[in-house]
Amino acid sequence: MTTRLIVTADDFGAAREVNEAVERAHVDGILSAASLMVTGDAVADAVQRAKRLPRLGVGLHLVLVEGRPALPPERVSQLVGSDGRFRTDMVRAGIAIFADPRARRQLREEVEAQFAAFTATGLPLDHVNAHKHFHLHPTIAATVLAVGKRYGVRAMRAPVEPRAVLRRIEGGQGFDPAAPWAKLMRRRIRLAGMVAPDQVFGIAWSGQFGVERLRALIETLPPGLSEIYMHPATGPYPGSADGYDYAGELAALTDPQVRQIMVERGLEPVRFLECVQD
Repeated sequence: MTTRLIVTADDFGAAREVNEAVERAHVDGILSAASLMVTGDAVADAVQRAKRLPRLGVGLHLVLVEGRPALPPERVSQLVGSDGRFRTDMVRAGIAIFADPRARRQLREEVEAQFAAFTATGLPLDHVNAHKHFHLHPTIAATVLAVGKRYGVRAMRAPVEPRAVLRRIEGGQGFDPAAPWAKLMRRRIRLAGMVAPDQVFGIAWSGQFGVERLRALIETLPPGLSEIYMHPATGPYPGSADGYDYAGELAALTDPQVRQIMVERGLEPVRFLECVQD
């Protein structure tokens, strides 16, 4: 089995600091894809940059938690709080989506609206995933698969992270409680005729995916199709996560030794759509 690698930046469009890092990591580094927040504060800037970067695979980063909806808040009243933004408590939000028919209807309408907003950018749709991996929720997964099919989705992230690989690098990484759900999602995606990577890296090291870790992972990358996702930015920005080393992840993506290791392994980062078989 050959080894193929997709290197993705999430939160494209969240802020200019993210967009600047995405462009730099693609032009001067190994970044091959980015996931676009269509309701992000800097989405127009992100789209403008993406249109200058035809080799960057841009996908939809669905936001259904900790963000602003594409629809007016009153149309997604079961999904948002009093401030008109999506809830931050994923457990309560997930229960509402599962149990409340109104929430499920509003979820579908919001997912539809975000796909339509991406289509309106004119960018080719490379892939889809969701902020905080909320598409692991079975109702959300079914909705994304159904709506996405109509918008031509060909690839989707299933966050199956082999912790044995991480243990070989630095030890101490425990069991991922979401792994069974992620494996089920990968199976559902493939049964729908879409591409899902064999393994995804970035969960355990989210926000702390520095140079040494990236070098070590690429040196030991297992066979099959892997996705590495990261959160590069030129620095913190309004709404950014506490404790995330955004600049460190940008430095990792543009590190010359990382590129050299990839050359030695015969790896060239690809987009999701390059892995789709007609």
